[in-house]
Amino acid sequence: MLDQAQTTTDSTAPVAPDTTEAVAEEAFDPAVDMPMYREGMDWFVLRVASNKENFVRDTLQRKVQIEGLEQRVGRIMVPTEKTRTLKGGKQRITETKLYPGYIFVEMRLEPDGRIPQDVFFLIKETTGVGDFVGTAGRPTPMSPAEVEKMLHDSKMPEEEPTVRMEFAPGDNVTIKEGPFENYDGTVDTVLPERGLVRVLVTIFGRQAPVELEYWQIQKAEE
Repeated sequence: MLDQAQTTTDSTAPVAPDTTEAVAEEAFDPAVDMPMYREGMDWFVLRVASNKENFVRDTLQRKVQIEGLEQRVGRIMVPTEKTRTLKGGKQRITETKLYPGYIFVEMRLEPDGRIPQDVFFLIKETTGVGDFVGTAGRPTPMSPAEVEKMLHDSKMPEEEPTVRMEFAPGDNVTIKEGPFENYDGTVDTVLPERGLVRVLVTIFGRQAPVELEYWQIQKAEE
């Protein structure tokens, strides 16, 4: 138990205001805050078991650190996209893998183009790992354009994710829920920021616009 004299503040003694400004720590994003390539390294594509991408990435990162192989293995990325769904006024944000069944590994190869033996066994002995994309035991490096796209896809979103819409103006749709259930219509406008679709529906012989949540409609069967 602390001594009371240490925890009691003298109310008569003025306390100087703390003028130190708190500096907010920004989240480190390896896709943005590091160069496209680390010196002497290239990017490679590794096949992994479906739905094991995050597990393999986290396991490899931990093993690389334990074995002290940071000079041979750099970043390990699983690009994802966050999407927002709206249903009944409730919002849900989901994270979808952009390249299911693959992860991206930054590595330094041997002069003959092969994976260093200690790195090879570290990777191959990890549950869920398949093979690198390449031929005859030599992984094929990604091209600069492929690396740039992958890192761009991996960037942390700066804005709130938008609703993924599967409809476009002119699409013929059928309303599956709500007051106009089973009505057919045509998409007039898509409003992704609101999660709505404006559909033209024929009512009493006239076309009228109806705003619906995207989950209330489906594309009409052709």
